[in-house]
Amino acid sequence: MHIRGIFCSAVLALSVGFAAPAHAAVKAPAVGARAAYVVDSAGTIHFGKRQSRRVPVASLVKVMTAYVVLREANLGDVVTITKGDVRHAADNGATTAALSTGERLTVRDLLYGLMLPSGADAANALARKYGPGKGAFVAKMNDAARSLGLSDTAYTNPDGLPSPRNGGYSTAIDQAKLTQAALSDATFRAVVGAKAHRVAKTGAHRAHTWKNTNKLLGMTDGVLGVKTGYTNAAGYCLLFAGERAGRRIVGVLLGDQNERRFTEAQELLDYATTQIQGG
Repeated sequence: MHIRGIFCSAVLALSVGFAAPAHAAVKAPAVGARAAYVVDSAGTIHFGKRQSRRVPVASLVKVMTAYVVLREANLGDVVTITKGDVRHAADNGATTAALSTGERLTVRDLLYGLMLPSGADAANALARKYGPGKGAFVAKMNDAARSLGLSDTAYTNPDGLPSPRNGGYSTAIDQAKLTQAALSDATFRAVVGAKAHRVAKTGAHRAHTWKNTNKLLGMTDGVLGVKTGYTNAAGYCLLFAGERAGRRIVGVLLGDQNERRFTEAQELLDYATTQIQGG
């Protein structure tokens, strides 16, 4: 009877889970974005949702614009803003860096105008200068995509605005790959990690103060940036990155809601961190 009692107690212990690991696996957060992907610098994939689907990515396109410019230009180069640059943004109802015709700004400053307020006027000026011309610049963007192995990405302009050709697209996986490559550049990291950037007034240009549209900066620790985007077709998008647990975590949210993308990004960063730490 005594032996039988011990046996029954052991069976009962197993049945109620006493033999299970002390810490249950952390459940991945719910993500409402149409597509999402999170990967770290060790190559570990922490989250995926329709990550291979080709979709428009709105102003996330400007990450590739910055990537190409950083390989074509000197940061001290001066670019003169034209009427066409200003009208391009105004005529398309795009976000702007509030540039004025005749202003002369350095490439370094224009990169802030491109990435923080997501200026289509800055994108137009940089592409015009370093194509030279938008057509040649877009060809350089697509060449860079091929060299980075972005096999499901095609660009039709440098700003992500809806194109008459309707040919621009990418995937969450490709956007993560591009971001990993772009973050290897110290200037890119400085630009996308800035909450604001001020350009003092001189004889060559007016004063500008550009604020970063990426609300994830300051919401949690270790955030590096990277870029927001929105069009009707793409929905609200977010590229984000952080340094956590000794690794660089890069995430992508495509086709999300405005404020929700930032809270989801924070949750995904926390989740990936827990996974890295073995939680």
